[in-house]
Amino acid sequence: MRPSFFSRRSNLPWLLEPLVHLLGWLCYRVRVRGVEHLPTGGALLVANHLSYADVIVLQLACPRPLRYVGHEELLGQHWFFRLAFRMAGVIPVSAANALTATRRVSAALTAGELLLFAEGSISRTGQLMRLERGFELMARKAGVPVVPVAHDGLWGSLLSFSENKYVFKRPRLARTDVCVAWGRPIPATEATTARVREALLDLAAEAFGERPVLRGHLGREVVRALARHPGRVQLVDRTAGRRELTAAQLLAAAALLSRRLRRTTPEKRVGIVLPPGAGATVANLAVLCADKVPVNLNFTAGRTALEACLRTGEITTVITASALREKIADVPWPARTLDLGTELRAAGVAWPWFLAAWLLPGTWFASLLGLPARGGDTEAGLLFTSGSSGEPKGVVLTHRNLLANCAQIAALGILPGGGRLLACMPVFHSFGFTVTLWYPLLSGCQVVTLPSPLDARKIADVIRDEECTALIGAPTFLRPLLRKAGRGDLRSLEIVVSGAEKLTADLAEAFQEKFHLDILQGYGLTETSPAANINRPHPPPDGAAAPQLAKRAGSVGRMVVGQTARILDPVTRAPLPATATGLVVFRGANIFSSYLGDHTRTRMAFHDGWFVTGDLGRFDEDGFLFIEGRLSRFSKIGGEMVPHGTVEQTLLHALGVDAGEGYSIVVTGVPDPGKGEALVVLTTLDLTANTVRDVLTAAGLANLWIPRIVRRVDKIPVLGTGKLDLKTCGELAAQLAT
Repeated sequence: MRPSFFSRRSNLPWLLEPLVHLLGWLCYRVRVRGVEHLPTGGALLVANHLSYADVIVLQLACPRPLRYVGHEELLGQHWFFRLAFRMAGVIPVSAANALTATRRVSAALTAGELLLFAEGSISRTGQLMRLERGFELMARKAGVPVVPVAHDGLWGSLLSFSENKYVFKRPRLARTDVCVAWGRPIPATEATTARVREALLDLAAEAFGERPVLRGHLGREVVRALARHPGRVQLVDRTAGRRELTAAQLLAAAALLSRRLRRTTPEKRVGIVLPPGAGATVANLAVLCADKVPVNLNFTAGRTALEACLRTGEITTVITASALREKIADVPWPARTLDLGTELRAAGVAWPWFLAAWLLPGTWFASLLGLPARGGDTEAGLLFTSGSSGEPKGVVLTHRNLLANCAQIAALGILPGGGRLLACMPVFHSFGFTVTLWYPLLSGCQVVTLPSPLDARKIADVIRDEECTALIGAPTFLRPLLRKAGRGDLRSLEIVVSGAEKLTADLAEAFQEKFHLDILQGYGLTETSPAANINRPHPPPDGAAAPQLAKRAGSVGRMVVGQTARILDPVTRAPLPATATGLVVFRGANIFSSYLGDHTRTRMAFHDGWFVTGDLGRFDEDGFLFIEGRLSRFSKIGGEMVPHGTVEQTLLHALGVDAGEGYSIVVTGVPDPGKGEALVVLTTLDLTANTVRDVLTAAGLANLWIPRIVRRVDKIPVLGTGKLDLKTCGELAAQLAT
């Protein structure tokens, strides 16, 4: 629903009301959802606060006049706020006048007015901050319901704190698309901060899901983004020597190959086996521009897993490089395996496309390639999970999923368009696929590529030589930098993000001590496209405003915008308070649609429309998520949930073993007829059951948590991605425990 801009009265003076409405109409294209939920009498509205334009947009979206509750501190900051408060009849609130303000608010609500109570101070992170509790007392005193309302689209606009500043940034020339989602009234007796926060996150996800760009086609959006700046160096390939590629060169090569693929490859999905670099970028973009689905295959997964992936994806054509094919002979190459260089040479000459990239608008260029305007919920990429707990699953990611996650990453502001990102994560990894491949192409962030995340010395040299500003990697790949990189090698880095596995405190502390860099821990899964939660640097101070947090030690950060969550009981799936430890479930535009050809696993992955992550965690009151462990890494013994990871970490700490020097102790579970499950310790160390019992007892662990079975192995099973191979560990434990 679109609002009718002049069909209501506001609390502004009548001379200003048409002017403000006209200004709002010129600047914003407002869509409204759920406005029918507004009650006819008095109500207290609680909204997220992303911009100083919130009040205008919310009034445009509301059929009744709004009155505002604002922080009294603003009156002392600028004459504009004093004028605005007086003209709009704002009720100022502060700790000093809390009683008087509460009485004024209650009187207005009792009189049938709609009062807007924002979340607190304006968000300087673009995410929902901690809610102030004042609205609870006001609503109960007046006996009126609380109506949650969330808007999306204002973050990044002129009057928001995006880019760590107000006003002084490039304005948007087109009207800003904004969606306002109204929630159902919550009775005053039930309107707690936890309940309202949950509702606001749900509504924000609904509003985010209405963004027009999410209906688009990923290939078309990438082409348009590259065509805006054809001469910009988009990629620096450091595979062998140094090679720069401009946006126009990438477009020309991808366009040329895409036309050949359209002619010669009838299949919907095309496999790609290439390391990060110019080749992988061109191949993926070409497949997408041919309106096909790129499938980046994990060539470290082993023949059996790869055969399953090829079979599941119905892949009969694979693009690779001859040199790489010779090195990884164990891959079950299909009969139609194409060499990228040979295909590009056979495709013809690239200069007409190069010229078109310079001369034509991006929309025209995309139309020449035959790219549809809409992709939406159709398949845009297929990634296979690592198979750490079973056979790899084919995760179908849609255009909507990938465009949403790229928009969510952009909103964090940690990878700006003027930055330089080192990309060494494999493209078959979800972070490599979305964060270091598609996101930079859409945002203009320059990419410096290396073929492997394992060569720490090379990574350090490239960061120093190319003056990279951002690095993304798993702890397994970051830790070797402590030994191989000099103190000055990483001086250009501004952001280091860790994902894919738990960040240990010792690694974070060592990085800070040696390089003076905070590792920002993130969290995601292939099914979340993948970024779900990320810590980010604290925003700078804003005058007299209170500091705002954007990261918290031990957490994986707040959720990305447009995503909402619940905590469920792991056994009954009943809802739990957000601050309780339980099963984490997500919903949002970035959540995948299905596992390819596997309806049973798809059905098991969702509960009442919520994606079940399989991880146990909790949120604090500021919205930071703490992951406690993997559900599959718990054993239910005597009716109690025992976390394998806690037992492992306690053993490692008590024995003085460095957790970062590879896996030496793994705890898993095997069936037990008496107690349901029994804990088994697999270790490369000389440990006995008595030693394990004594160490864990001294550490204070409950008797139920102490493993009775200890087995020595030559090597702990690990996947090519650096993660534990939980499936093989379980099989090995079952075999050795008998």
